[in-house]
Amino acid sequence: MSSISESRNNPILLNHIIPLDFNNVLDLPDSHAWTLFSDDSLTHHSIPLIDLAHPHSLSLIRQACETWGMFQVTNHCIPVTLFHQIESQTQRLFALPANRKLLTLRSPDGFTGYGLARISSFFPKQMWYEGFTIMGSPEQHACQLWPNDHTIFCDVMEEYQQEMKKLSHRLSGLMFKSLGLNPEDISWFRTINHPQHHQAVLQLNSYPVCPDPSRAMGLPSHTDSSFITVLHQSNVTGLQVLGDGGIGWVPVHPVEGALVVNVGDLMHIISNGRFKSAQHRALVNNTRHRTSIAYFFGPPRDVKISPLMKLIDLDHPKIYQPVTWKEYLDIKATHFDKALELIQYDAFSGME
Repeated sequence: MSSISESRNNPILLNHIIPLDFNNVLDLPDSHAWTLFSDDSLTHHSIPLIDLAHPHSLSLIRQACETWGMFQVTNHCIPVTLFHQIESQTQRLFALPANRKLLTLRSPDGFTGYGLARISSFFPKQMWYEGFTIMGSPEQHACQLWPNDHTIFCDVMEEYQQEMKKLSHRLSGLMFKSLGLNPEDISWFRTINHPQHHQAVLQLNSYPVCPDPSRAMGLPSHTDSSFITVLHQSNVTGLQVLGDGGIGWVPVHPVEGALVVNVGDLMHIISNGRFKSAQHRALVNNTRHRTSIAYFFGPPRDVKISPLMKLIDLDHPKIYQPVTWKEYLDIKATHFDKALELIQYDAFSGME
């Protein structure tokens, strides 16, 4: 695979690994011009907003996971001040000059650093987007961005990851409980909370002001590969989720203090398809810069994931074969939106 140094000398490769310098673009380049589309989202629909302290929160969570695959939560115990801090540090990062951000450019085979969305290779046009990926401590990259002033950034990112880890474990447990599962049914899940086993990715997302948002795309339609994704979005609408039954695209408007939770592919597999992996996208606008912070929560990479036996019966035969998160990511890296189909049992094979 080509190295970054080789890519810098190759305009074709360069376009596929390095984000545009959005601060110096007055017109939408052809490389970022998608087929003209209208924002046909329906404003009279909205995903559920669930108070985790509500006495019926479990049934509300189950209904949201089955219907939308996405909901917003309040009373999650994350301090609002932490949201302000991580949003400020995220904006600080993306406000840096392009040449400074490129010092942390993610290598073609790397996992962390600055760069394009990982799904970029599946689309003929580039996205109006730049991202920064963190796994664990961001100190190595932060030192390159701010050689003498990186401590605050690192402290905020690490504190946020710790809070998201606790909340994600709690939310996943509530989802399992809403399906009628008890601790014995999901004893393997407890290993995820062990620091050595826990797997997660923190993704900082930037959607700059766009000169022609009707022909640009922030992130095109996709699902996440995680158990769940917990998202904090700035006070700028752009996230949309695809509703069932011909509803179409529904905007997920930011709610002060609330977090967006969406079901990922692995939770879809574990629930044997009862919980819906949320199909979502992000649009851009021509007046405001939008940022968001996504926390992707998943199992240890080498633990086999399959539909839980308590959810299998004659009316609900097992749909998916066992797969580790690493195996699934490899499948999705090659086949993208066909990954779930490829791990289904053959229609004629019946139950395992």
